[in-house]
Amino acid sequence: QGKQKKARKYAVMKRMISLRDQRINEKERAKPPPKKKKEDPSAIKEREVPQHPSCLFFQYNTQLGPPYHILVDTNFINFSIKAKLDLVQSMMDCLYAKCIPCITDCVMAEIEKLGQRYRVALRIAKDPRFERLPCMHKGTYADDCLVQRVTQHKCYIVATVDKELKRRIRKIPGVPIMYISRHRYNIERMPDDYGAPRF
Repeated sequence: QGKQKKARKYAVMKRMISLRDQRINEKERAKPPPKKKKEDPSAIKEREVPQHPSCLFFQYNTQLGPPYHILVDTNFINFSIKAKLDLVQSMMDCLYAKCIPCITDCVMAEIEKLGQRYRVALRIAKDPRFERLPCMHKGTYADDCLVQRVTQHKCYIVATVDKELKRRIRKIPGVPIMYISRHRYNIERMPDDYGAPRF
């Protein structure tokens, strides 16, 4: 009896709308399916190739230079607090130059959403030494915002410890990544002449 019940339920699930049903428009059904146009192999295909930024000389980014503008991610601030690192001072120790940490509206909104537990991170993010960058787009997903910003403007270094975000930024040429290892800041993909430490 149990098997019969199961079979009956399965039959109910498979029930479909009849072709004679009034909810289906007869005129729409009568139309033949649209034919796909055959592609002419001899025709020239038009492709939109993104313009190569003029600031890049191969992998060397000429727009980077002191003072460095560093885009900070939410988890970078949190991990800096865990490692007991002063953000601005540690950035200067890493790059041997003046650094301006930049925080976007999306990152600020993300920190505010984290609540009372991350109040120290919020206090650091509201530091007057941080430059606030307004966001004009919809939504508050910080990773997309940072990737979009560094794709448009190649004058930033991205500070993050997020593996997924690092992977996405590595695909964009000329954008260095700052990360935390061994309780200090390190830099990745920085041109040799800037004297960035390598560990």
